[in-house]
Amino acid sequence: MKHQLFSPYTIKDVTLKNRIVMSPMCMYSSHDQDGHAQPFHLAHYESRAAGQVGLVMTEATSVLPEGRISHEDLGIWEDAQVEGLQNITEGIHRHGAKAGIQLAHAGRKANLRDEIFSPSAKAFTDSFKVPTEMTQEDIKRTIEAFRQGAIRSKQAGFDVIELHGAHGYLINQFLSPLTNDRSDEYGGSRDKRYRFLRETIDAINSVWSGPLFVRISGEEYHEEGNTMEDFVYFAKEMKAQGVDLIDVSSGGVVPASIEPYPGYQVSYAEQIKSGADIDTGAVGLITSGNQAEEILQNDRADLIFLARALLKNPYWPKQAADELGYELEGPRQYNRAW
Repeated sequence: MKHQLFSPYTIKDVTLKNRIVMSPMCMYSSHDQDGHAQPFHLAHYESRAAGQVGLVMTEATSVLPEGRISHEDLGIWEDAQVEGLQNITEGIHRHGAKAGIQLAHAGRKANLRDEIFSPSAKAFTDSFKVPTEMTQEDIKRTIEAFRQGAIRSKQAGFDVIELHGAHGYLINQFLSPLTNDRSDEYGGSRDKRYRFLRETIDAINSVWSGPLFVRISGEEYHEEGNTMEDFVYFAKEMKAQGVDLIDVSSGGVVPASIEPYPGYQVSYAEQIKSGADIDTGAVGLITSGNQAEEILQNDRADLIFLARALLKNPYWPKQAADELGYELEGPRQYNRAW
């Protein structure tokens, strides 16, 4: 039997050795508060590459200081941060894995001492700071920051860039009618709400020719939020701009009570894959090899993004291979155990 989970996946000139992706997860570990990578980051990401993950994605990495979720976030807003990120990619590459970076801006969900920004001056909750509504100059500066982040990502040796357009962060705030009350060309209709992301993708495409992913929230858990019809529309627009894969998560736009269950977000990836004819990544309580294999065999998604499962077990690919009866080659230093 051919195991889809351990089959290669090629996007542009990059080939992943399998379909297992370490999903971006915030670690809040830049203790010096300047966005630099720390020894923890090197061990954290390289260990998953040693565990035979095909693509290791870093956490949300902010393109501007005010775009951090916290003061401890990784950053890519200045050249001095490139060296630490390059150390991370070198560690990942040592084990035959590819390295991805998630470029991000938190918008109104930034929990910072300084001024924060959003499409509209609406706080996430009463306990969050009210953001400053972005001027068109702020928008241009932010799009340029994403472009500069892509340049630095290339310098740091990343193979894949993902834009964080999910979980209620800045790109998501522009996309959603729940958070975008603007009356200019960046708000109102669906097409206008997409404009910020469209211009950001164009800016990145001007300096980056490698694989480009976008993470979106495929369900906003609010009756007045975007629908699946909207997400398919956005995905079609992204595909037309050269985006290679949509990484489909859910929630985070507005406070909501979500009751997760195994694979609870997979159907969103499946609907976008089918509706927009674009490759997708599935994420959300995927914990076993059999579960991951079913998603791929039934063509519900093209990549399997794992978060908590890889926090619990950096060698999850070996666990899945054993479950599926697949002989996975591991680091030669571990042959006695594997």
